[in-house]
Amino acid sequence: EVQLQASGGGLVQAGESLTLSCKASGFDFDNYAIGWFRQIPGKEREGVACTTTVNGNTYYGDSFKGRFTMSSDGAKNTVYLQMNSLKPEDTAVYYCAVRTNRLPGSTCLNSIYYHHWGQGTLVTVSS
Repeated sequence: EVQLQASGGGLVQAGESLTLSCKASGFDFDNYAIGWFRQIPGKEREGVACTTTVNGNTYYGDSFKGRFTMSSDGAKNTVYLQMNSLKPEDTAVYYCAVRTNRLPGSTCLNSIYYHHWGQGTLVTVSS
């Protein structure tokens, strides 16, 4: 059974940083795509960052390049999302998701391709 446990959300002030974690289990770690997504109330779910075993590259949504960094610790089966220079408009529920087979390139930023979702963690950025 695929399990994703996201954590690390909280309340921060604008300009501060926060790191989210997503501990994953229950799938083949040689053949998957994993991503971070966020959803602001009233808006569609948005791809933040993702990586796929097709090429090992990490992709970022345009709004997040240069501010957010996705990384992983294979030994802990955990992926991270380091978020810097946070803005009030970054306030959202952040989710990690896994597709248990490969996705080509930047298609991993599209939430429709994912089968398994974590519970979400709320990030609130105050001005």
